[in-house]
Amino acid sequence: MALLAYFALFFLAAFFWPTWRLWRRHGTNALVLPRDDSAQGLVGRWFRLTLLAIPIVLVPIALGLPIEAMGRLLWLDSPVFPLVGWSILAASLVLVVVAQAQMGASWRIGIDAASQPPLVRTGLFALSRNPIFLGMRLALLGLFLVLPTGATLAVMMLGEALMQIQVRLEEAHLSEAVGSEYEDYRRATRRWL
Repeated sequence: MALLAYFALFFLAAFFWPTWRLWRRHGTNALVLPRDDSAQGLVGRWFRLTLLAIPIVLVPIALGLPIEAMGRLLWLDSPVFPLVGWSILAASLVLVVVAQAQMGASWRIGIDAASQPPLVRTGLFALSRNPIFLGMRLALLGLFLVLPTGATLAVMMLGEALMQIQVRLEEAHLSEAVGSEYEDYRRATRRWL
């Protein structure tokens, strides 16, 4: 199924490749989400579950499970929505890959409390403080529009809630760690667009 191939490519391009590239070039582990009882740890656990939910939904459908088994939403049963969804999916992949490349050595998954990488304010980050999360939000919206089911709606809503929480945790951290430079950036650049 095309959606399964897309998300395999998305995870490879958006998570695995940048993580390996950062480790290879700088010796830095980009995976800094804690596995503890903090708010960050809770968000990290639920992020992993959300990411796992995508293949749990897509693999059975790719193997022939009827879409109705995932709670097909008939009110979105139109050929327009998948076309819009695929367009959003393509744009989201480009957005995430470009934003991660522009973030360079500052890219992390989670809050790096051990070191403070430089604040990136150029490129896509001049338009949005969170272009990577914006791309991820768009990817979940695209998934929902291509495959409008109760299951993909639940994945999209859970992902949305988690990203909203994570962004606010990161903003609080950056405000404390970077201070006035971050506050200037926050005033000059919108959270999303």
